[in-house]
Amino acid sequence: MTTNRGRRALLLTVSAAVVAGAALSGGGAATAVAAPAAPVSVVPASGAPVSGASISVAPAAPAGLDWGGCDAAVRPLPGQECARLSVPLDYARPHGEQIQLAVSRLRSTVPAARRGTLMVIPGGPGSSGVQRLAQKGAVLAGETGGAYDLVAFDPRGIGGSAKARCGLAEEDRWMVTLRSWPGAGGGVEENIARSKRIAEACARNGGAMLRGLTTANQVRDLERLRQALGERKLSAWAVSYGTYVAAEYAQKFPGRTDRWVLDSSNDPDPRRVARGWLEGMAEGAADRFPDFAAWASHPDRAKAGLRLAERPEDVRPLLLDLAARLDRAPHASATAGVPLSGAMLLQALQQSLYSDGSFEGFARLVTAALDPAGRPVLPPELAGAMPDEAAAVSVGVICNDVDWPRASPAAYQRVVDADRVRHPLTAGMPVNATPCAYWKGGAVEKPVRITDRGPSNILMIQNLRDPSTPYTKGLAMRAALGDRARLVSVDHGGHGVYLGNGNACGDRAVTRFLTEGVRPDRDVLCR
Repeated sequence: MTTNRGRRALLLTVSAAVVAGAALSGGGAATAVAAPAAPVSVVPASGAPVSGASISVAPAAPAGLDWGGCDAAVRPLPGQECARLSVPLDYARPHGEQIQLAVSRLRSTVPAARRGTLMVIPGGPGSSGVQRLAQKGAVLAGETGGAYDLVAFDPRGIGGSAKARCGLAEEDRWMVTLRSWPGAGGGVEENIARSKRIAEACARNGGAMLRGLTTANQVRDLERLRQALGERKLSAWAVSYGTYVAAEYAQKFPGRTDRWVLDSSNDPDPRRVARGWLEGMAEGAADRFPDFAAWASHPDRAKAGLRLAERPEDVRPLLLDLAARLDRAPHASATAGVPLSGAMLLQALQQSLYSDGSFEGFARLVTAALDPAGRPVLPPELAGAMPDEAAAVSVGVICNDVDWPRASPAAYQRVVDADRVRHPLTAGMPVNATPCAYWKGGAVEKPVRITDRGPSNILMIQNLRDPSTPYTKGLAMRAALGDRARLVSVDHGGHGVYLGNGNACGDRAVTRFLTEGVRPDRDVLCR
C-alpha cells in the first residue's frame, strides 16, 4: 500500500502507470429477476408526477418486518431470510397507496461480534439487492467475522419489488437498442426515432409507478427500511450506481450513517448525473482495453486458439475491422434469427471488460465471428430482448433523475461522428440520442448535490482501469466528499473492487474499516 499526499499527486502517479445493471447508464448489469410468488402492488393508472425533494420520510410501522423463507428464484443462501416492506408510492402522500419491496437478510451467526446492520446496495439502475446478497453474502459474512446482519432490498421496479411497465415493442427492448449504438456507418436517424418511441410509450403506459422510479425514492425507501429494522444507524457497502444512492443517503441522512463504503463510484455532478456516466463509458473502455489486448495477444492463448494477434497493439484494429464488417454483413450466430452485428460485438466487448474472467468468452466470440463457418455463441444479455419491466427501470430512473438536453438530428450526428473518431471502441454510443432527451415531464425533482458536509466516515475504493466508472470520475466523487472520505485506489482493471478482483491490499483496507473502523490517514494506492 502506497501513501500519497493528496489526490493530485495520486492522479499523477496513476497517469504515469498507465466498465438490471443498467442498459443506458452503464452503472451495472440490468438483471431481470423472477418475482416471488407473493403479489406486488398494482401499478396505478394515474400518470401524475411524484412530488419533490423536501418530502420527509414518515416512520415505519413499529411492527417491523415479518421474516420468512425466500422464494426459490432468489437461490438463497442457507439462513437467508426474506420479507416485504411497505412504502408509499408517493412520499408526499404517506398514507396513500402503498407498494411492496422485497427485502432480505443474512443474520450474524456470531452474536458476541455483532455490531449492527450492513446494507448491501447494488448497482444498476436495474440490479437486485436480494440476489446480490445471495451471491456475495457468504464471503462478506466470512470477511467481516459476523460483525453485521447483512441486509439488502430490491429497489422499486426490480426483482421481487413492485414493477413499472412501459409497454415497449420487442425490438426496442434489446441491449443494443436501449443503448443507442449508431447504425452501420454511424447514422443516428434510427436511434432518434427509437428514443422518441420509447419515451412516448413510457409516458403513455408507465403511470405514477414509472415516475416513482428515482434515486431520491430509493434513498427514502432505504431510510424507511432502517426504521423498520429498528437500527439507529446503518453501515453500507455500495457498488457502482449504488454508490450514488449511498452518497445521496449520506447527504440527506448523515446522522444515520455508520461505516460507509463506496465501491466503484462515478461523478455525482447534479447537472448531469447519468448523462455524464454514460459519456464516461468511452473513457472507461479506452482505459481498460489494453488489459484485454495484452491478454488476447499473449502466447499462452495460442494453445486454445484464442490468440487474436501477436502484438497487443494489433488487437484493437482487428476488432474494429471486424465490427465494421459485421455492421455491413451480420454473421449468423448460434441463436436462431439473431445474427451478430458490429454493435453487438462492441457491446459484448464492453461487458467483457468488467472482469478478467470474461476475456476468454469474448475471445471465443471473436474467433467464431472471424470464421466464415463459425457460429458465435452470444452472451445471454445479447441473445434476446429484455423483459418490459427491466427495460422500464433501466430508462426510468436515469430519465426521471435529471433533465437531459435535446439536440437536432444534425447536432447529434456531428457529436456522434466526432466521438467515433476519438473513441472508436464505443463508436459514438455514449453521446448519441437517448429516450431521456424526449422524456415527458423531465426530472421528477432537483438532483441532490453531494458535499463535504457531514461525518468523516466514508471509505471509497476504485480500480484504476474501470470500463464503467472511470477512475477520473471516481476522483470527482472523492473531490465532492472532501474530508468526509478517504480513497483506496487499486492498480487493477474491471468494475467492482472489494471481494471482486483478488487484490488483497484493497480487500484488507475495506475489511479493516468495516470491522475495526480504521481508515487510512490519507488516500492510498494498492498495487
